Amino acid sequence: MNPYRKQFDASTAFPFEYVYRDSKSAQNELPDHLHDWHEIVYIYSGSGTFFIDQTFVAAEPGDLLLIPGNTIHRSFPEPADPKLSTALFFSGTLVHGSTLGDTFSYMRCFELARRQRRYKLPTTEAEREQIESFIESIHSEHKDKAPGYRHASLIQLQQLLLLVNRMMSATEQFQAASSIAPHWMTSILAFIDENLSEPLGLAQLAARASVTPSHFSRLFKKLTGLNVTEYVTTKRIIRAKELLAETDSPIAEISQLCGFESLPHFHRMFKKMTGLTPARYKKI
Repeated sequence: MNPYRKQFDASTAFPFEYVYRDSKSAQNELPDHLHDWHEIVYIYSGSGTFFIDQTFVAAEPGDLLLIPGNTIHRSFPEPADPKLSTALFFSGTLVHGSTLGDTFSYMRCFELARRQRRYKLPTTEAEREQIESFIESIHSEHKDKAPGYRHASLIQLQQLLLLVNRMMSATEQFQAASSIAPHWMTSILAFIDENLSEPLGLAQLAARASVTPSHFSRLFKKLTGLNVTEYVTTKRIIRAKELLAETDSPIAEISQLCGFESLPHFHRMFKKMTGLTPARYKKI
């Protein structure tokens, strides 16, 4: 199991990458993503569905998707209508700075997206023009690599985030998630999040959903891209990373809180999925 399909250099001086106007079909779409950096996806054309944390989001031309760091996500393009998109990846440390005496934060949009579990922001034609202009400017800077191109790219990224936050302030809501998943599936995803310290096996979850284990397993993998064990373990690692970063709890206690059967198992899975030991991760 390795949902970490997109790796970033945590020690880089410029924690920013992008994939420009990439055409995605069901055949060449990346498997599940899980990474520390935040992600903005802009759809030019085509359609499909995104699985982001517990939600299923229909994506169409002009849509802007915000994917917070440490969030399981995957794109399922429409086979007959491959999507063309640009994805921007960056660490929150890149845009964290002085508040300038204001309460504004570039990262507020991601915080709200995570809290509301609504990841798609509707856009007007004028907003789409601005978004595409910022993306084109970033691409031009990286292509030409003139002196200060990284600084120029950061300015464009900050302007994009400023626009996104202002758009959200005007609406204070995202577009609702799509309904491609049955109610029992969305309920189970929420149940897993709320009970990570408890046993969460296939048979138990299928019984809770009142479906057969084979049907549960098949649909779960189809909709999330992960089998039950992979998904639960990944969720536990995400929670462990949060506790390591935000609390002073001992590693052994965090292992128990996240539902790992033993401390060695926790160490083994954490290292396998992140490339770091829990102790090392806590120090960075």
